[in-house]
Amino acid sequence: MNLLGILLQAKPAAEGGMFGAGGVNLLMIVLIFVVFYFFMIRPQTKRQKEIKKQRESMKPGDRVVTSGGIYGRVKEIKDSVVLIEIAENVRIKVDKNSVFATAEDAQTQSK
Repeated sequence: MNLLGILLQAKPAAEGGMFGAGGVNLLMIVLIFVVFYFFMIRPQTKRQKEIKKQRESMKPGDRVVTSGGIYGRVKEIKDSVVLIEIAENVRIKVDKNSVFATAEDAQTQSK
């Protein structure tokens, strides 16, 4: 017998059962939040931590891809700005938060 069948057969609290009508509803709401946490919230926070760790470990010379899809090599890193060389003597300043992955990581993920 599955859990839902057991819960539906439980006697109401007025008759001495384990859950009242409100108890079953509360249990279902809690169950929904648990499912959301493990399938949506937890993986997203884990991914955000990986992105933050990658940004903190960035150093001059690394090949990166910006959020706009521009490939380049890091030349200089300041507090919130990264100077990226996209061609010989062509450099752009981008916000540090718009650099998502190293070029090698992006190419392996697209395969």
